Amino acid sequence: MKFCLFLFLCNKEQVMKYSFIIPVYNRPDEVDELLDSLTRQTLRNFEVIVVEDGSSVPCKEVTDKYADKLLVHYYYKDNSGPGQTRNYGVERASGEYMLILDSDCILPDTYLEEVEKELQRKEADAFGGPDRAHESFTDVQKAINYAMTSFFTTGGIRGGKKKMDKFYPRSFNMGVRKSVYQALGGFSKMRFGEDIDFSIRIFKGGYACRLFPEAWVWHKRRTDLKKFFKQVHNSGIARINLYKKYPESLKVVHLLPAVFTLGVVFLLLASLVCGWSLSLLLLFALIICIDSTLQNKSLKIGLLSVVASFIQLTGYGTGFLIAWWKRCVCGKDEFSAFEKNFYK
Repeated sequence: MKFCLFLFLCNKEQVMKYSFIIPVYNRPDEVDELLDSLTRQTLRNFEVIVVEDGSSVPCKEVTDKYADKLLVHYYYKDNSGPGQTRNYGVERASGEYMLILDSDCILPDTYLEEVEKELQRKEADAFGGPDRAHESFTDVQKAINYAMTSFFTTGGIRGGKKKMDKFYPRSFNMGVRKSVYQALGGFSKMRFGEDIDFSIRIFKGGYACRLFPEAWVWHKRRTDLKKFFKQVHNSGIARINLYKKYPESLKVVHLLPAVFTLGVVFLLLASLVCGWSLSLLLLFALIICIDSTLQNKSLKIGLLSVVASFIQLTGYGTGFLIAWWKRCVCGKDEFSAFEKNFYK
C-alpha cells in the first residue's frame, strides 16, 4: 500500500499522459464500480477527474475511498449538464489526452493498454470505442444494449465492425487530445446530442479521428424500457437539431428509424384490411429474436430484445419526426421548439 501511494506521489510531479473525465449526477454506486475498475488497469500513467454536477446524492465519500489507490480529484459544481461538466473537468486536467466516460461504465483491465497500443500504431487527435453488456447486467439492460448496438437496429454506427456510416465517438467512451479539445471549445450547451455535435466539429476541423475497436467498455445504459424510450426519443430530436446546424451530417442511416416508425403505423392500419401485413413485422421480430438469442445465449433476452428494438426504432423515429415537423416545416428555432434541450 505504501509503495502504491509512493508511485502516485511521484506521478504528481510528472505530466500525465491520460486524464479520465467523469461527470456524475446522482450515481454514487456506479461511480464506485467505475473507479474500482480503474484500479485494475494494466497501464497506470493516468489521473481521474470526477466532477459532481449539482447532485443531491453526492459521491465524494466514494471517491475518497480510492485516494490511496488512484490519483483522483473530486470537484462539485452547480448543475449545468454533462457537456459543461466535462468542460469543467478538462480545464482542471493535466493529461495529454482526455478520456471521457459516462459514470455508468465499467472498464476491462486492458482498456488503457489498448488505447496506448492504438496510439503507438498510429497517432490520432480523437478516438472512441464501442460498448458491451457485462454479464452482471440485468436481462433488460442486455436487451437494451443489443438494441443500441445491433446492425439490424442502428446500422452498427455505434462502433460495430459492420456499419452504414463513419464512426463518430460518443461521450460514454471518447478520447480527445487536450489541445484539440481546447481548440474546439469543448462541448456545447445542448442537452441532447452534444457529443455528436462535438464529434462533427472534430471532423470539420480536419483532425484525425479513429475507432479503437478493442478499447471497449461495459455500458449500463438505462435500467428500464420507459427510460430507454425517453432517451432514444430525445436522440431523435437531437438528430434534427444537428441537421439544422450541419446539413451534411444527416445520412441515410439516420432516416431509417423514422421510415420504420411510419412503416409500423402503415402496417398496423393495413392489418385491419389485410391480416398478412403483420407478417412483415413478425419477420423482423423473428430476426431480432434469433440474432439476440444467439449472441446472448438466452431466449428470454432474445424476446426482450424484440421489445427493446421496437422501442429504440420507434422512440428515435417519433422524436425525429416531431422535430422535423417543428423545425423544418413550422420553422421554429432550436430553443423555442425544444427549450428543454438546453441548459441555461
